[in-house]
Amino acid sequence: MKRTEMKKYLCIAGLAVAVCLIVQNFWIVIALLGLIFKALTPMLIGCIIAYIFNIIMNFFEKHYFPKKNTKFIAASRRPVCLIFSFTIVIATIALILKVVIPEIITASKLFYDELPDLYEKAKDFANKKLKQYPALRREINNIDIDRDAITKRLTSSAFGIFGSVISFISSVTSTVTNIIIGLIFAIYLLLRKDKLYNDIQRLKLAYLSETANRRIDHFLTTAHETFTNFFIGQFIEAILIGTLTFIGASILRLPYPAMTGTIIGVTALIPIVGALIGAALSAFIICTVSPTQALVFLVFLIILQQIDNNIFYPKVVGTSVGLPGIWVLAAVTVGGSLFGIMGMLLGVPLVATFYKLGFYKLEKKESELALAVDAPEKALPENTAEETPENKPAEKIKEKKQTKKFSHK
Repeated sequence: MKRTEMKKYLCIAGLAVAVCLIVQNFWIVIALLGLIFKALTPMLIGCIIAYIFNIIMNFFEKHYFPKKNTKFIAASRRPVCLIFSFTIVIATIALILKVVIPEIITASKLFYDELPDLYEKAKDFANKKLKQYPALRREINNIDIDRDAITKRLTSSAFGIFGSVISFISSVTSTVTNIIIGLIFAIYLLLRKDKLYNDIQRLKLAYLSETANRRIDHFLTTAHETFTNFFIGQFIEAILIGTLTFIGASILRLPYPAMTGTIIGVTALIPIVGALIGAALSAFIICTVSPTQALVFLVFLIILQQIDNNIFYPKVVGTSVGLPGIWVLAAVTVGGSLFGIMGMLLGVPLVATFYKLGFYKLEKKESELALAVDAPEKALPENTAEETPENKPAEKIKEKKQTKKFSHK
């Protein structure tokens, strides 16, 4: 037996043994993978932060004295642009929190003060509409809302949920720690990205074949274009719909226009379901002031969503991602169920990447089999079309091949 065949059979045998061990110790393998993922979580967060900040930093690097290439400019370009990127992001987050948090606190206080009156109004409305159901009316009238009793219940149960609060604080502390470590790792990646890129290229050229390098470069290039276009388009879309919501709420004289515009803009970063989450939260806060105005806000937002989905979103995000709506919904659903909000954000560009790569392979296979059919608008007129191998139908090519076989015989 040749050495190459021996290696192949040894690899197959090793793979079979590994599969058997994994199946027999499945839960141990799952636990081990969980520990590895938990250990790598800060690094993964750092890579995601670095990739998003790199999009912003590239913009600043292109506009940071582009015509000057002195030693000082070249040395300071990367750190200065990184500081600009972090400053803009931190300032944006601080502005959002400054707009949203005070308004939410005010709305919560107003809702707490108006809750008994709202309940009495709802009870009177139900009694008028349920005259034919006396038993149901008695049950509704027996329900009583006492703010002092609710406060006492919350205070007495606070000690019972002390353990849950400690667990929540521990989880938040762990998350914040991972984000801080990931942020430090992201800064290192951004400052040393050229060196890391060159090292990865050297490793690829040294240990991988030319075909493997070409396939990896094609995959990474497609993924980078898709992710970059998606993030840029999604941010532009979020700013646009948030601004339009603020302008519309101000024109309609609805309460909390700045807060509702900010909430809609932030939640619009999540594809499909983000606008629904923002609309429900904003309508609930407006309802503390006036249920009628909350209904007006929902009607206005539905109209705005229709305009956005049919005019703005296809031009800003749809063409850049190139993913049909059904696959966007599937990506958001699966990604959200597996990884939460982060899965919703990353699911769409990831699925779009594999969707594009799949169609590249399909078009290549069709061209190899001479099955590619021109679109109607690209087809030549019948009188002027010349029968070349590129525009011949597949049936004619097959007939030609059969004719050659018969003539050969």
